[in-house]
Amino acid sequence: MATIRDVARRAGVAPASVTRVLSEYPNVSDDLRERVLAAVEEVGYQPDLVAAGLRRGYTKTVGVMINDILNPIVAKWVDIIEEDLRAAGYGVILAHSRGEHANDVANLKLLHQRRVDGLIASFASDQNEELAAILAKVDVPVVLLDRQMNLDSVSSVVSDHDYATRALVTHLIGNGHRRIALFTGQPNGYPSRERVRALQETFAEYGLPVRRDLLISGRGTEAYAAEAIATMLEHPEPPTAVIVGNGNLSALAGALHELRRRGIRIGENMAVAVGEESALASLHSPALTAIERDTVAVGRRAAAMMLNKLATGSSRSHTVVLPTRLVIRESTDWVLS
Repeated sequence: MATIRDVARRAGVAPASVTRVLSEYPNVSDDLRERVLAAVEEVGYQPDLVAAGLRRGYTKTVGVMINDILNPIVAKWVDIIEEDLRAAGYGVILAHSRGEHANDVANLKLLHQRRVDGLIASFASDQNEELAAILAKVDVPVVLLDRQMNLDSVSSVVSDHDYATRALVTHLIGNGHRRIALFTGQPNGYPSRERVRALQETFAEYGLPVRRDLLISGRGTEAYAAEAIATMLEHPEPPTAVIVGNGNLSALAGALHELRRRGIRIGENMAVAVGEESALASLHSPALTAIERDTVAVGRRAAAMMLNKLATGSSRSHTVVLPTRLVIRESTDWVLS
């Protein structure tokens, strides 16, 4: 790997002169700048960005931590955030926890060691005490994606999962359903907590008991959803309605495959709704009732919040709650006989 001394030898100047050019010092002659930059190109020199950042006090990088790269919602957030940060002159370092709490902690420590200027995160768990203790000591701005933590220095951009879940459960109860199953992601993540709480409180408002064996959580894989459906359908009193709350399309595919394998007719003897709108939900026959939110807006607001904090140095925490709405389709728009 080429060094500054290699550049200096090729340019015929002192190493200190190379450093002045690469550090964008003022009062450097055009001739010197041209010779050094030509030498950099010829020898293939790559500067140590972390070391340069330490000298400047910033690295122009933001760490982005995600919990499930297989989730298309999360993938869309990453794409939008990277685009908006790049446009503002920041690079992105991506870390993936694969839904594991321990990986959240390890990734946070790694990104902090890399001296990122800020952190945007969707943790596998936002109730991990070790993670919270580390975040409380982090000296860079932190913005959470659809997660909430009770820390003064941490801001959040979340969707209103409570509103749309209540509307969905009310819709199902109104159509005669009393045994409603809910699949969610990790129980210690904000969206899952909100969905479960909304279902429980809506049932309570109608004076109905909640079947806790119909509340199932886990990482949204196809196998997880298929196994959950199979287990519930073998119960003496199986659900008449299923809400696939996990945003991963693999979970929805697993549930639909298992229902089809068992000859269950959606929209006739089983109501099915999904917690995230998708092309699969709208194009399925019958079309699936879904909770819709502006995925783009979540990522864009998180990036804007981070850029504002980096520009102003603000450490004030606040939460932005973005709206959701229920889209009722044929899969649930019928009355249970």
